[in-house]
Formats: sequence, C-alpha cells, structure tokens
Amino acid sequence: QVQLVESGGGLVQAGGSLRLSCAASGRTYSNYVMGWFRQAPGKEREFVAAIKWSGGSPVYADSVKGRFAISRDNAKNTVYLQMNSLKPEDTAVYYCVTSQGRTTTRPGGYEYWGQGTQVTVSS
Repeated sequence: QVQLVESGGGLVQAGGSLRLSCAASGRTYSNYVMGWFRQAPGKEREFVAAIKWSGGSPVYADSVKGRFAISRDNAKNTVYLQMNSLKPEDTAVYYCVTSQGRTTTRPGGYEYWGQGTQVTVSS
C-alpha cells in the first residue's frame, strides 16, 4: 500500500504561482511513476505531469508545458508541482498519483491517488 498526501493548494490571482507537494509513504520503489492529475467542475480528470522516482525526463500535458514543473526529492519521498503563470482555467482539484511501471497519461494507469487539493485562480 502507498499513501499520498497533497498540500499547497489555495487561492491565487492570475499570473501568480503555487507549489504543490505530495508526500508518499508506505511501499515505494524506484520503478514507480509519480504524477499529477486535475479535475475541474463538470470535467473529466486531466493529466498534468509525471516523473519517475528513478529519474529521466518528466512528461507534461501541452496545456501546462513551459508553466509547470514537476520535481522529486527522493530522500523525502516527496514530489512537487511548481505552477507558474497560473490562469483561471487551471482552477481544479489537483490529485497526486503513483503506480509501478511506465509513465502514462491515462487516469486508469495509476493505482494510488491522494485526496486532492483545491487550486483556485481568480481573474
């Protein structure tokens, strides 16, 4: 079992920045993929970014490329999502996810999900 706890959400004005954190506990291995999804009201869950604990190039959704950055601190078992130049359309609940195996943009490809943290961007 893996437990994921997100933090760092909140209210920010358009153009501002936030950093989300996701602390993982329980069973985690270097072949795990860590990622972020988001879900806005009335919309499906959307892939945001992912990175492997073992390293390698992160993967981003086109909608956040150049604005968001995912990173990891293996010693702290924590993954971060730095969000810059935020837009009102970034408003959503952001979920931290993890699973073994290959990086995927499909929600079904991730076994473990955090409880989510709300990000609201005002115009």
